[in-house]
Amino acid sequence: MKILFSPSENKNEFCPYPAINQDSFIFKDLFQLRIHALSCYENFVKSSDDESLKDFFGVKNTKEFSKFKQDLKLSPTNRAIELYSGVSYQFLDFKSLDKTSKDYILENTLIFSNLFGVVRANDTLPFYKFKQGAKIENFAIEKFYKDNFSSKLDEFLKDENIIDLRAGFYDKFYIPKKRFTTYKFIKNGKIVSHFAKAYRGILLRILAQNQIKDNQNLLDKLPDKLHLKEIRILGPKEEIILEILE
Repeated sequence: MKILFSPSENKNEFCPYPAINQDSFIFKDLFQLRIHALSCYENFVKSSDDESLKDFFGVKNTKEFSKFKQDLKLSPTNRAIELYSGVSYQFLDFKSLDKTSKDYILENTLIFSNLFGVVRANDTLPFYKFKQGAKIENFAIEKFYKDNFSSKLDEFLKDENIIDLRAGFYDKFYIPKKRFTTYKFIKNGKIVSHFAKAYRGILLRILAQNQIKDNQNLLDKLPDKLHLKEIRILGPKEEIILEILE
């Protein structure tokens, strides 16, 4: 079983591990490609004025920019699963899990960083700021990672059951070519985003606590507030529609 997961814009600034190196990431032979993407990002940040960076970072206070302009190749790092701190990660609550559940997540979860591409939950990343969908001039970073990492991911995942808990945006980085399962969340007949983030974290927690190895086991463990509404088969994608009950 492998779970695909989104990053979050909110991150913990505390980073207790050394700076990145080739051993920091899955797919060591592609390390220099990550460094190329990072260099494009850093060059763009260095050459942009404050007004441009307000939009790029999604931050209005220019006094905060200094912590986003550090040399990320030399900055301390944290494990990806502990670096990200947005809604999904709050509901996952990784720190409160027992060791067996933590090990399941560290072994089986792939997170799609907007800056570093696909990483394992236990890969180490520096604190950075890169708003989802932000554009680096003349460099389409999502396409770059999709073009250069998809074949590696296809090979890595070929014998795995795949549950894709990512937001739809991250299809721009990678779409599995074999059978995989996604989840959509609706409330009062409408697709929701904030609640979806929370329930993605909850589902990952359920997966870990129960050491789940296939999607049917996850469906059997759904919390009471989630009702299976529909299952759609769309090519290789199995799309699970879950209704959030009041």
